[in-house]
Amino acid sequence: MAAAAATAPSRKTETYTDTKRRDDVRGANIAAARAVADAVRTSLGPRGMDKMISSGDQAQEVIITNDGATILSRMALLQPAARMLAELSRSQDAAAGDGTTTVVVLAGSLLRRAPSLLSAGAHPTAAADALHRLATRAVEILHAMAIPIELSDRESLVKSASTALNSKVVSQYSTLLSPLAVDAALSVVDPAHPDLLDLRGIRIIKKLGGTVDDTELVRGLIFDKKASHAAGGPTRVENAKIAVIQFQISPPKTDIEQSVIVSDYAQMDRILREERNYILGMVKKIKAAGCNVLLIQKSILRDAVTDLSLHYLAKAKILVVKDVERDEIEFITKTLNCLPIANIEHFRTDKLGYADVVEEISVGEGKVVKITGIRDMGRTATVIVRGSNQLVIDEAERSLHDALCVIRCLVNKRFLIAGGGAPEIEMSMQLAAWAKELRGMESYCIKEFAEALEVIPYTLAENAGLNPISIVTELRNRHARGEKNAGINVRKGQITNILEENVVQPLLVSTSAITLACECVRMILKIDDIVTVR
Repeated sequence: MAAAAATAPSRKTETYTDTKRRDDVRGANIAAARAVADAVRTSLGPRGMDKMISSGDQAQEVIITNDGATILSRMALLQPAARMLAELSRSQDAAAGDGTTTVVVLAGSLLRRAPSLLSAGAHPTAAADALHRLATRAVEILHAMAIPIELSDRESLVKSASTALNSKVVSQYSTLLSPLAVDAALSVVDPAHPDLLDLRGIRIIKKLGGTVDDTELVRGLIFDKKASHAAGGPTRVENAKIAVIQFQISPPKTDIEQSVIVSDYAQMDRILREERNYILGMVKKIKAAGCNVLLIQKSILRDAVTDLSLHYLAKAKILVVKDVERDEIEFITKTLNCLPIANIEHFRTDKLGYADVVEEISVGEGKVVKITGIRDMGRTATVIVRGSNQLVIDEAERSLHDALCVIRCLVNKRFLIAGGGAPEIEMSMQLAAWAKELRGMESYCIKEFAEALEVIPYTLAENAGLNPISIVTELRNRHARGEKNAGINVRKGQITNILEENVVQPLLVSTSAITLACECVRMILKIDDIVTVR
């Protein structure tokens, strides 16, 4: 009996030593992840701050943004757990396109609650399992709050796009960009697949000059380059017959690298004459098919066109746009409803696209080629984004992409939900009530994690310069009375019915944020050691 009593303290000491390293590793991971969450927390919401990101390399690139995914993707993070939060933001960007800051702030808040649970005796696995159940229940609560919509309800789509844009640097232009994003997205939706929206069908072209107000949606095609002016070729063509070619209108080269030595003028004249005849033969075949606009893919083997071929094309009154990028060919052929031509022998009328007008116009500092009135136009759209400087244009493009992603969410899952912190408070209260019905450590964990969801309304109020404690207390009070859609109106600085204020967001953004945040936190909690290998 005495021997057993003597060995008991030593076993206890061994256990303590054993868990010390695990606790330290887990604590370091939680601290690193929380630091990342705190870094982007101030940029949440319509009154959130912007970040200036400056790259330390020779280029000295500067970006001004408050988009969570952009900020975190540019951070040079060394700690593995911190990098997990950056990847979490990227996952949310891929899944929903919006809510990239929200998901990181949520994960940071859940991690903030974890140490108190672990020190109270909760096992990390028990806490992780409780989080899994909490995420499943939270999604059910969000579905119960959601409002179904139809894609024909353009007003609701514009409202949700406006909410996404209100927190951006270009928020003052949301009245212009929101309808533009909705029109662009709906023009791409294929009736055969009404639940799919492929954003690759929307092309955004950035042109310096003017203001964001000059941004426009073009029903047609824009090339961010000039038409060829060599030898006085045309710059405007009506009733255009357009060909997209992937071969070169230039003299052929040998397959292997070699040099040909010409010894007299007669041979030289013959080579030049053969070149002229070769190119002229190609131009005649192009003209015979009725083509009067030629889009030439950039070539890596040899020059796609030469001065001589441009001269003959100009004589034939054919408008030429050269150096079209290889990755643009699919978009162009889809828009023009034509086929790319890989060989001059396959140049036929049935492979051409048709449009009313192809013209070169001035936009800002440069010129672009604009194709309008396309016959049987494919389901694509082109947006020209304008701005006074490159920083504004880049941020306008990112904001427009977020607005398009919001419309994509609504096409995939046609439900809207209130914004302004309303769903988070509702989830927090219902989960806290549900925790009382459970037993044991799981009940304690879910209650603690449910309170962590209040970080979103708290941060919204804090960033808007309001008193966060009184605002969140009042919000909780209104939800306890059954006002599910009561949220923080940052413009008026009070609690209002947020649906009446047109602050709405897609259900997919909220469900994705809570699911991904819980998944990431579960993973971090389950790590008890870091093993470095060479």
